[in-house]
Amino acid sequence: MDGCMGAFSNRKLVALSQGLALLKEEHPPLIKMLEELVELSNQVEDSDQKQAVFATLTGKVKAFFDKLEAHSEKEENILFKMMEAYIGKGMGPIAVMEYEHDQAKSMIGGFLSKTKGDSPLSTEDMYSCTALIRRAYSILVDHFTKEENVLYPMAENLFSEEEKELLYARVQS
Repeated sequence: MDGCMGAFSNRKLVALSQGLALLKEEHPPLIKMLEELVELSNQVEDSDQKQAVFATLTGKVKAFFDKLEAHSEKEENILFKMMEAYIGKGMGPIAVMEYEHDQAKSMIGGFLSKTKGDSPLSTEDMYSCTALIRRAYSILVDHFTKEENVLYPMAENLFSEEEKELLYARVQS
């Protein structure tokens, strides 16, 4: 679905209103957490203490997923809904963004479902889980770039001042 964004990729830099800026400001901490997850994933594979490192990774994945959920709920339930009035939902940027949200959540959800039990995972299962984290990282870094360079500027240009104020009020919570 990456191709759907191509028509919008040559946008000029746009100063973002408060609500959109707030959403954008949530990306760097999420990326930092993702980078730590990838680093821990690498350590699982390189360590002779795989189970201990994997336990640390699992706790951090849970914490990351909570933060990601909070962020994506703001986008899906507030921003995307507001944008749908202008550009629809079935095709184009909103469809791409929701698809990528689903992909990333599926990767992280797959990790979390494999780690639910109390018994330790095999080395092969741990490696399978770390591959899911790397895939989520790839999806989300690309996704955040699309939001920052395409979707948020598009919303800035579409929304009235009243809508921008409403967005800001809603995403602050």
